[in-house]
Amino acid sequence: MATENDLYSILGLCQKAGKLVSGGDLVEDAIRSRKARLVILSEDIGESMLKRFTDKTAFYGVDLIRFGTKDLIGSNIGKGPRSAVAITDKGFAGSFTKKYQTIHPGVNYIG
Repeated sequence: MATENDLYSILGLCQKAGKLVSGGDLVEDAIRSRKARLVILSEDIGESMLKRFTDKTAFYGVDLIRFGTKDLIGSNIGKGPRSAVAITDKGFAGSFTKKYQTIHPGVNYIG
């Protein structure tokens, strides 16, 4: 059975493979350029950033998941705290989504 650590591991693998964009402006650019396959927002993201990314992903048709904390996301990708990250690879995005749904079966992701 998948665990939340598995999800953080996928983010780390994405970072090492160069398939992860992190930071608000870079994630927004990835969404606009249609490179983002999945956007992940931390559970402790601010309301204004939540609205900004919810609106942006809905407009561009990009899936959005709320997961983790800024600190844990950042530390697992080898960076400082990150509120928003985008996976740019279809395979990694699918793997993350599938594991997320097995861990949180009653929670629908936004997207």
